[in-house]
Amino acid sequence: MEAFARLQAIVAELRERCPWDRAQTFESLAPLTWEEVAELLEAIEQRDPAGITEELGDVLLHVVFYARLAEEAGLTSLPQVVEQLIHKLIARHPHVYGQAEAHDAQTVLARWEALKQAEKQRSPLASVPERLPPLLKAYRLQEKAAALGFDWAKPQEMWPKLQEELAELQAALQKEDYPAAQTELGDVLFVLVNLARHLGLNPEQALEQTNRKFRQRFAWMEEALRKDHKDPRQCSLEELDSYWQASKAYYP
Repeated sequence: MEAFARLQAIVAELRERCPWDRAQTFESLAPLTWEEVAELLEAIEQRDPAGITEELGDVLLHVVFYARLAEEAGLTSLPQVVEQLIHKLIARHPHVYGQAEAHDAQTVLARWEALKQAEKQRSPLASVPERLPPLLKAYRLQEKAAALGFDWAKPQEMWPKLQEELAELQAALQKEDYPAAQTELGDVLFVLVNLARHLGLNPEQALEQTNRKFRQRFAWMEEALRKDHKDPRQCSLEELDSYWQASKAYYP
């Protein structure tokens, strides 16, 4: 608590004495916050203790900084933020702080959503932030709808729907109707995210894993071409593909 109070004091001092910190607003910090959260997630994924410590600190700094901006604007204060959070955690965990029972994570999640909906008196989908990345947003929207019973019973039932959406995408492309094709592509992706959720797979992690694999294979291909004194821009697609296929032995 002493260290946290010191952090608050430093942020307040920076707001008074540092030109850069004094110039910051909610809007100017928002892109930086996305970046810091991404760096934290990367450090967690790598199980990097030093990186996790540093990136947690950076995210915490943003939280304290936002609270300072809010206090200066008369919107709220850090003590109010903490008190409201404590109240919410206790209220939404009646199986810990009350007489309710919950023996698995799914029961806890369902009760959390029910309590949240009762508190806010609004659609569960309204709680999904608009600024979430689209892939994650699709996952959360489907998750919220499923909590109300609007969901597929089994993942196998979704295959015909996926085939239907792919056929509609193909039809739009054959007509060269690209606005419609974009809509149909969105539908295909939405079904794939839903399928991943039913299978217990994380679409964000799956896509990131493929992104990483693509980077690794492409880097290997570039290095192999360099060693063979070849310019990729002067190679045929067939020749490039032969290098690409070779890269799979190193990055399957």
